[in-house]
Amino acid sequence: MNTEVVTIEAPSNTNLVFGMTHFIKSVEDIHEVMVNSVPQIQFGLAFSEASGPCLIRSSGNDAGLVNAAEQNLMKIGCGHSFLVFMRNAFPVNVLNNLKNCVEVCRIFCATANPVEVVVGITEQGRGVLGVIDGSPPKGIETDENKRERAAFLRKIGYKL
Repeated sequence: MNTEVVTIEAPSNTNLVFGMTHFIKSVEDIHEVMVNSVPQIQFGLAFSEASGPCLIRSSGNDAGLVNAAEQNLMKIGCGHSFLVFMRNAFPVNVLNNLKNCVEVCRIFCATANPVEVVVGITEQGRGVLGVIDGSPPKGIETDENKRERAAFLRKIGYKL
């Protein structure tokens, strides 16, 4: 087996969810999850079919985000993977609903951080071995950092 690291090139000001799903119907079901979770969400999603015509299937309500998801999944090249780019929402707004989607097998990451996908390559094809999400820790949170975290969560409306 060989390995390759593929960097996801996310559009500016987006969050992403990268995962694995198993059926062509995933595109429509994930689309429904996104709009039912956050009505004002802007998103693009793509799914990499692993049999038959092996196409990148896609949907969304923002053409630029759909295109970005398609192009990134083509680069990653792993069957049954899916990628969603979103604006006007955070992963926390959609994650539980995505996990409950009957086709979704696994969520590899949900983030606004830079992401690298570690891909295994065999004679049969390509598969996701894991992801590298963001940077390593630089230290341990101080009391000041805790106050900043609490203020930030209240500023964006996630805590009272």
